[in-house]
Formats: sequence, structure tokens, C-alpha cells
Amino acid sequence: MFEGRLQLIVQHFMFDPAWDEGCPVCSYQADSVGNLAHLHARNTTFAAVSRAPIGRIEPFRQRMGWSFPWYSSLGSDFNYDFHVTHDEDVAPIVWNFRTKLELIDMGQPWAARPGEQGGVSVFYRDGDTVLHTYSGYQSVVDLLCGTDQYLDLTPLGRQDEDVELVHHDRYTDDS
Repeated sequence: MFEGRLQLIVQHFMFDPAWDEGCPVCSYQADSVGNLAHLHARNTTFAAVSRAPIGRIEPFRQRMGWSFPWYSSLGSDFNYDFHVTHDEDVAPIVWNFRTKLELIDMGQPWAARPGEQGGVSVFYRDGDTVLHTYSGYQSVVDLLCGTDQYLDLTPLGRQDEDVELVHHDRYTDDS
């Protein structure tokens, strides 16, 4: 996954094996990745990882026009290790460094339900050793959305309550 580089940024992209397409919010963030040459010049690779099989991922990636590598973690513990797939039969539910009970008590029961969650993780390779240096969820992922950063500069802001977030190829010309 490092493609010969020292650093790796992984978007934990919500795409359940049963779904036909990836999460619209994760897609929104992926639209902000930009030209990978800027990361590559800094010895950094960006990739997405989802539990969907590659046979579902690849057509969706092509449809969306993304050039970053995207891997399937289907059949592995990867998503469970980073707490972005919740299944209490596999691992305790922990998300954004909080337990299921803490999430419910905080008014975030949606984050404690079984299923997929998004996030980002960063790794550094030192020879044959891979170090996990960072993971972030929820508001950290919001910081990675360039569109939101631009909208935050405008008088009307993000307008999240007025605009339904959909895949970019689903907006109409009058949107």
C-alpha cells in the first residue's frame, strides 16, 4: 500500500460489502483528495480502504473519477482493528476513542450501532516496520474536506441543513 513511499494516509471509506456504492459523506471527503503528485513528492501515499469487495469498489471508483488506490479489507480484521466496522461478535464497539456506552451517553447512538464508520489513519514505514502514527474520526475528517473549508469562508457557510449531500455525479445543473 505504501507504493515505495515512507508515509501512508488511509481513508477508512464506508462501503459495506452489501452496498452498491460508497457512502456519500466519504465520497464528499474523497473528492477533496486532489492531485496525488503533491503527496507523492512528499514521500506520502494516499489510499482508501473499504470492506466491499474490489469488484464493487472499482466500478464505483471509476464512476467517481478518482485516481487514488482503493483496497478491499474484506475477510480481514483491518476495519475492526481501527474500529471503523462495528460488530460486537468480532470486537467491542469503540469509535472516536469512546466506548459504546460513552457514545450513547454523549448523544451519539448512531456511532455505537453495528455497521460502518469513517475515519482516517496514518502510517510510517521504517524498513520492515510499519508504525501506526495517527487515527482521527468525525470532526477530524471534516477538516480534510476542501469544499467545507471554502464554504466556511462564505457568508452562507456550509448550508448543511439546506443541501442534501449526494455523490457529485447526482447533483443537477440547478443545484
